[in-house]
Amino acid sequence: MPRTLVRALLSEVLRWYAAGVALFLILRSTDILSTSVGAFLTYGATPAQALAVFGALAPNTLNEALVLSVPFAVLLALGRMGGDSELKAAAAGGVRPLSLVWPLALPFALVAALAYWNAGYVAPAGLARFDAAWYDIYGGPQPAPTQENYTFASPDGFFYAGRVRSENGSPVAALDGVLVQRGDETMTAPGGTWDTAAGTWTVTGAWVTRPGEDPQPAPGPLVFRQTDQPRPPAPPAKQVSTPELRARLASGTGTPEERRVDAHQLAARVADPLTAVMFALAAGALGLGLRNRAAAFAAVVVFVALFYALWATAPQLARVGALPPALAAWLPNLFFLLVAGVLAWRLR
Repeated sequence: MPRTLVRALLSEVLRWYAAGVALFLILRSTDILSTSVGAFLTYGATPAQALAVFGALAPNTLNEALVLSVPFAVLLALGRMGGDSELKAAAAGGVRPLSLVWPLALPFALVAALAYWNAGYVAPAGLARFDAAWYDIYGGPQPAPTQENYTFASPDGFFYAGRVRSENGSPVAALDGVLVQRGDETMTAPGGTWDTAAGTWTVTGAWVTRPGEDPQPAPGPLVFRQTDQPRPPAPPAKQVSTPELRARLASGTGTPEERRVDAHQLAARVADPLTAVMFALAAGALGLGLRNRAAAFAAVVVFVALFYALWATAPQLARVGALPPALAAWLPNLFFLLVAGVLAWRLR
């Protein structure tokens, strides 16, 4: 294929790509502003505080724009070239249609590399600052860290709490939904306290169950020796850098659901950036059949809608174990790779 044609194609696509990135950033920023401006005005947020909210979301928003702008650019560029009969002229000159698709992969492979670095190191730090930025606007302290479904087994017994709430700097944590099993006795209580300095649990309103007997209310607070220490809750996977997330997953800590979420997020850190390349191939193969910009705009809407449906649904399936986390992360890419393959087969 003539190099002049390759340069012309890439120049056309990259111009549309720059416009697409700017458009998606403007639309996303407008959406964030429309949902936040009421709170900004209500709590008297300063410009610096408002910018902190936008700055926390900026890296993640940029990644979305980098990927979603690819079909926008490729389809509109090829739609324009098809409408002006440039593609027909190239075909008449002996240029194979598919030879116009492969050059598109190179620039968007560079985009994928940038998105991978941003998703793994910059965006998580920004999302971790997001809540703190809002609490700064509200003027209140951040809520105490909580640990859900705490369990601990020791020679002194088995301990469970539905929620452990630790106040910053305090050695005493609040317990909700307590169950303690010691020997043949099972004690349940709506709540209690955990004195980490003394190494004790104190539960109130407890009921005691023994084999062959009806549950009986405890005559008063019950105190149990408990030598474990409360652990701060792990931050959400989206707020953890790739090396830290990989180490957390390798440690085997967390519930099965938390490990599935971590595994999906780790796989998505690779799969989502590579969607830019899959988009380029699939949109390129589809765009060669377009003859005007109206069809190109319609194709952009279909591409983005299909991607969002898969991208939003797959993580939920991975979280509950309906799909393996890695498969769920790669599902959008596999779909668009299949689309690219079918369209390429038709163009061969």
